[in-house]
This record gives sequence, structure tokens and C-alpha cells, in this order.
Amino acid sequence: MATTALPRTALHITAMAVPLAGWTLHTTVLRRRLAEAQRDPLTGTWRREAFTERARRLLERRPDEVVLVLADADHFKQLNDNFGHEAGDTALASIGARLTEWAGPHGVAGRLGGDEFAALAPIKPRHHALRLEHLGRLMARPVPYGDGLLPLAVSVGAATPAAVVSSDLPTLMRAADTAMYEGKHTGAIVQARPDHTRTPSINGRRQGRPGTAARTTTRP
Repeated sequence: MATTALPRTALHITAMAVPLAGWTLHTTVLRRRLAEAQRDPLTGTWRREAFTERARRLLERRPDEVVLVLADADHFKQLNDNFGHEAGDTALASIGARLTEWAGPHGVAGRLGGDEFAALAPIKPRHHALRLEHLGRLMARPVPYGDGLLPLAVSVGAATPAAVVSSDLPTLMRAADTAMYEGKHTGAIVQARPDHTRTPSINGRRQGRPGTAARTTTRP
């Protein structure tokens, strides 16, 4: 039986499509791996550098319609000592998940290190109070663990460009961090004021927090 040969042009296109498809798959895998490397494996939130990059872009797009929050687990060492490190990991994962839920699909949540988190959410000013109340309720919920519940207490500070008169990310983080420590262990979300921006900080974190000690060089 006679066979019909494919036109030369069709053969050429087919030959080109095979490596092209392979390259597309390779690129997709690389992008996925890169995104995974930028995520904190325990909480699923962005690592510090990835969070900072995305938060800055969001601030540039919507400087007048964002809320930044910093969150810190209260008595975290005590929780680890009383319930074990697996319980501590469960609590951290819950904080990350709740911040991610609160920030929404157009916001960004990150783990800055240890039990410290940050989130930036696009929220219109008229909705700020309601959304922060919602975050407070989210953070106060106990965490399901095993056959029971883990107590969870989280201190939160919030900052907006309008309240602190700045849309600079480190300035907002400094203000939110200072506000958070003003209300530490109270269960209340403290909103930053302009004076909170004047607290000494390193990389947007209040000076004196673990990991912010400046390195000094001793001369002979």
C-alpha cells in the first residue's frame, strides 16, 4: 500500500516542536523549584527576601490601600516546653496559614524568622478596622492538635502609609514592630503612629530583637 509522505515543511516544524516542548517543560520545572525555594517549608509563607520583594511591588502599585502587620507568637518557648516541638511547629504553621488567608490572593505573607511573621494586604481605608478585627479573631483561635487544642496567643502590630506618613517598607515594618511590642501579651492589635517610626531598627526590625545585633569590628 502506498503511503503519503509528509510535506518537508511539516516534518521541519515537527522536528522543532519536540525540543521546544522539552524546553518549555524544563523551564516550568525550574520556575516551580525556584518558587519552592523561596517558600518557608514549614508554614508555606514566603521567606524574608521573597516577602520583601513582593511587598515592595505591592506598595508601589497601591501605596494608599495597604495594611502591613507584624506578628509574633507569645510564650512560644513555653509552648514548646509544655507540648513539644512538633506542637510548636503546628502552631507556627497555623500562624502562617492564618496570615496567608487574611492577606488574600493579592496580598503577601512571610516568615521573617523563628516565630516572627509579616503580611501586607491590599485593603481600602474604610475597611481597615473590620479587617484588623477579623485578623484578631483569627489569631486568637486555638489550634487543633492531636485529640485536643493548642492555646495560641499572637501579638500583632499594624501600620499603614497614611498613619505613619511613609510608604517605605522598612519604615512601615519598624513602626508595626514597635506597635506590636507596645501591645505585647495584651491580645490587642496596636496600630502604629508616626512616633513609632523613630525607634532604632535594623532591616525593619526593632533594635534589640534576636538577630538584630550589629556586628562590631575590634581593632588591634
